[in-house]
Amino acid sequence: MTRVAVIQPDITLTLDWEGVIRDASLSETMQAETMQGAPMTAWFGRRWMDTVGEVGSLQVRRMVEDARSSGVSAYLQVTQRFPSGLELPVEYTTVRLGGQAGLIAVGKNLQAVAELQSRLVAAQQAREQDYWKLREIETRSRLLFDASSEAVLVIAASTLRIVEANPAAIRELGLAPGWNFADEVAPRDRTAFRDVLLRAREQGRAPGVMMHLGAEATPWLLRASLMARNPGPVFLIQLTPATTQGQVQALADGQAPRGVPMRGDALLEEMPDGFVVIDAQGTVRRANRAFLDLAQAGSEASVLGEPLDRWLAQPGMDAAVLMQTVAQHGEVRLLPATLTGSLGTETEVEVSGAAIRQAAEGARMTGFIIRDIGRRMLASGEAAALRAALGALANDVGRVPLPAMVRSTAALVERACIERALRLAGNNRTAAADALGLSRQSLYAKLERYGLSEDREGSTEGHP
Repeated sequence: MTRVAVIQPDITLTLDWEGVIRDASLSETMQAETMQGAPMTAWFGRRWMDTVGEVGSLQVRRMVEDARSSGVSAYLQVTQRFPSGLELPVEYTTVRLGGQAGLIAVGKNLQAVAELQSRLVAAQQAREQDYWKLREIETRSRLLFDASSEAVLVIAASTLRIVEANPAAIRELGLAPGWNFADEVAPRDRTAFRDVLLRAREQGRAPGVMMHLGAEATPWLLRASLMARNPGPVFLIQLTPATTQGQVQALADGQAPRGVPMRGDALLEEMPDGFVVIDAQGTVRRANRAFLDLAQAGSEASVLGEPLDRWLAQPGMDAAVLMQTVAQHGEVRLLPATLTGSLGTETEVEVSGAAIRQAAEGARMTGFIIRDIGRRMLASGEAAALRAALGALANDVGRVPLPAMVRSTAALVERACIERALRLAGNNRTAAADALGLSRQSLYAKLERYGLSEDREGSTEGHP
């Protein structure tokens, strides 16, 4: 004898011709999960649309009308409210019984699907956050690479051709990407250079060794490190000028050579954060290049002798308040402020500083480090907006089919990533497409899809 397995629906509702519940049955799993001592008879005699959420009542009315007119309704999701007070997302279809016997509604519990959707949204948010953390790390690495006063090169491990060269390397050595770095090493040092690279391959890094580079065979202290990178590994080459063997050994040991003064002014000039020194009257006595960029000043001479309040002036946080805080506590750390450039551009900054008293003149001088945090605040605001949009989308569980919600979630994240990439690239679509791993044609199509093309009319195109 053949046995037929009968699978009972999660919820079965027997309805009259007007959609009033006359009988109801639950599967064993649903009874244990939803009843909690409340009898199903509480539903009897009530309209089905009164047992669902406000939006779900429209769905119920549609299913009842479709079943009465065509015999069967489409599958629709509603939020079902049980006699115990528990609410669950349920997918129903309604079927007309023979004659005027009424209707029957068969439902499937979608709670597991809703939980999966919530995990998907959380995973997408975490992925987006990890992506922008990685991009921030890459941006910081690029700033350090460009701002380093040392000559730094990235060469391909397979060909020894220069992949990247920072401004100091281009300025001091005259090297450019595409050149073969091995050709710049003096013939007498090429065996030692190969040994340095071999040690870097085996141990990850090699200590400093003096090499003679260029047509004039200028001595340099060379350090090499191996780095993983697509499409293949690369060597990071750090070059420090060397004059005597004693200085070379001192630099290799990580110490400053005797008799060579530390270039404090040069270090401050190359800092990516703004640095400014003011006297007891709040007048600027020293400013580095980064501060000049924030203040939109063409040269240091244009800011010397000017009051710091000219750029850093706002209620409760001007130069006088900063100096008073330093006088009381000896220092000031990470105070938020707004710096207004000479051309009217406002920048959100963090200010840290301390004061010293010069022994010779007895005058008190105060130095401040001013860091631009505008991009950080923009990124946090964008993340909050994206979280709010995804949270609003999650409220549609039980009202909108899962495939539609997944497409909407992916579209929100994709649009946010495109807008962020365009801002980071200064509206250069070619650079934004490269950062997103897209072709320019694909990026243009997505801009059209999300209605962003008109907002970016002033964008710049990259040139090959």
